[in-house]
Amino acid sequence: MLTKNSFAKVGIFVFLIILTIFFGVVVYGFWHGDLKFSKDGQVISPAPITTISDFKTADLKDIKKFSSEQEFKDFLANHTGGSGYYGIGGSARTMATMEMALPNAVPAGMGEIGKTVASDSSVSADRISKTNVQVTGIDEPDIVKTDGKELYLSVRQPMVRYYTTTPSVNMTEPAMDTMIRKGESVPPYYQALGETKLVMAFPPTDLKEDGKIENYGDLLLYENILVVFDNQNKIVAYDVTDKMSPKEKWSMELGKRSSLINARLMDGTIYLSVSDSVNYTKPCPLQPIILPEGEINVACGDIYYPTTVGDVDVTYTLLSVKAETGVVGDKVSFVGSSGQSVFYMSPNAAYLTYSYMGDLVNFTYDFFSENKDIIPQWMLTKIAQLSSYDLSQSSKLSELNVVINRFMNSLSDDDNLKIQNDLTNRLDEYYSKHRRDLEQTGIVKIDLNKMKISASGQVPGQLLNQFSMDEYDNHLRLATTVGENFWGIGSIGGSRKTVNDIYVLDDELKISGVLQDMGEEERIYAVRFMDDRGYMVTFRQTDPFFVLDLANPKKPLLRGELKIPGYSSYLHPLPNHKVLGLGQESGKVKISIFDVATAELPVEVSKYTLNEYWSEALNNHHAFLLDEKHSVFFIPGGQGGYVFSYADDKLTLLKAISGLQISRAVYLSDYLYLIGSDEIVVLDEKTWETVGKLSLK
Repeated sequence: MLTKNSFAKVGIFVFLIILTIFFGVVVYGFWHGDLKFSKDGQVISPAPITTISDFKTADLKDIKKFSSEQEFKDFLANHTGGSGYYGIGGSARTMATMEMALPNAVPAGMGEIGKTVASDSSVSADRISKTNVQVTGIDEPDIVKTDGKELYLSVRQPMVRYYTTTPSVNMTEPAMDTMIRKGESVPPYYQALGETKLVMAFPPTDLKEDGKIENYGDLLLYENILVVFDNQNKIVAYDVTDKMSPKEKWSMELGKRSSLINARLMDGTIYLSVSDSVNYTKPCPLQPIILPEGEINVACGDIYYPTTVGDVDVTYTLLSVKAETGVVGDKVSFVGSSGQSVFYMSPNAAYLTYSYMGDLVNFTYDFFSENKDIIPQWMLTKIAQLSSYDLSQSSKLSELNVVINRFMNSLSDDDNLKIQNDLTNRLDEYYSKHRRDLEQTGIVKIDLNKMKISASGQVPGQLLNQFSMDEYDNHLRLATTVGENFWGIGSIGGSRKTVNDIYVLDDELKISGVLQDMGEEERIYAVRFMDDRGYMVTFRQTDPFFVLDLANPKKPLLRGELKIPGYSSYLHPLPNHKVLGLGQESGKVKISIFDVATAELPVEVSKYTLNEYWSEALNNHHAFLLDEKHSVFFIPGGQGGYVFSYADDKLTLLKAISGLQISRAVYLSDYLYLIGSDEIVVLDEKTWETVGKLSLK
């Protein structure tokens, strides 16, 4: 029989082994890179990096298709439960919250619009800004679009609260007060209201509202087709040739178990990334999209499953849809688990990532194999057998508990105390060498021409967002954070200690080059890849700004580092080897210009702190607008909107508009349109005088 004392011993040991691994203990690491600078600016010799052969790799053979519904069910039986918070899941930011890597990314407002806009008047603007997107020629959904003459605005009204005593009777606020006096308790119901407005914007003298659409949400514009990603899980396209009377062209709904992760528009085709929660009773076929004429099905035999994935609770589908007609084309589906995921698209391929935990039982076995003096041989043999079983992670961990209980019951109090101390020290040492074995990000590459999976790969750590990936010269560059977790119960635990890596993968997603251990005990806050360079910001107490040399994909190098207070969460390229950083310092919005002409010695040449605590541009790049002709940019704030000049590498606040909830800005010719929820204000960029206003109420 287990005594109270033996239960205590078991609990302590189980915590040290199971929970420590389960919650991803992060241990001390070492600084690696090409260059490291001391406080006095002297260059320190680089430490050697891990060789490519040290990393596990994935292959296309690791992505297979289910042969039947039963095989899918059998797969789920062995991939359900377990670590819980690792796996495939919504985009680093969802579509509602989700660069310019020259020449692959474009700053808002540069270049020709091409077929993504339509103009039926000779008085359209000669310069037309675009949504700030990551890759040139690939549009991203946002709440504002323009064709050079018309503005299309998705306007959300404040949340409406109403009360009801029965499903058919609506009550107003005064009625609610009456009900309370009668002693009744009625919960509030909330309803979000909004619409999409069509506004004649150019020239500013003609500023007026033309028409409206009842649906609202993020928008995509292709020629005369306006696509609205309605917040009610609908996608509705309108023909807006007649601005005063838009006509619905086509529509579709997400399936009952579906959620939209993100979307892209390229060459008249919309690419939808959709997740579906798994139906364990009948996991397939999938119905990610419902058309008026019926459901779009994905058969069991068309669903891929990565053999390296951990626990599964969702499937992911990439679909192509013709913007003009709404016809659904090819589609690709594969399984994963809800959690951290990132969607990135280049002109030739789409990349979907999923994070997963490694085999915890196998990891435990490897640890004890290197520390055989801690446990008896029979226990090591039992764990080895358990590691080989074809069971889910949760089942293996439960069995591991049984093995540990048997061992702990045989220990005296003195031996128990000794093991606690030995484990604490040896686990630290082991994790410092093997932490990248547990936390992994799998990558699936989809050929957009064939709409088929063309490669798969994996790297240690987790990505921050879509800017953590970039395709350049037939290579995929990724920035990851390893070990961003916390574990602990009571007085026993471990603090979060992270490191950050750069991985360069070839066309088949094999690792070509590695740069490790930057920003120890910090995590990535911003990344920007530009041609053969990369810029990365990590943060904990200071803002290390790293300059990366990616010219040789087999040997990425750390060229320079700058440590300053605060952090940047969004990086945007400026002309003449400058980078703009938007972030925070001491709880306020901070804007910085970095001179990176000399990679080894980056310099913050200008800084401006706003009396704002937050800006949407800090975590949504669509809220940022750059106008290179006038050397200005716009960012929104809680108190209004701000127009800055960056001329002569100096930040100057040119214009501040208060009293409006300004969320976006657009330029048409030399006029800047500041768009709020209730009003549009037009500024002449030559004088910065207000030349037009339009109420949206």
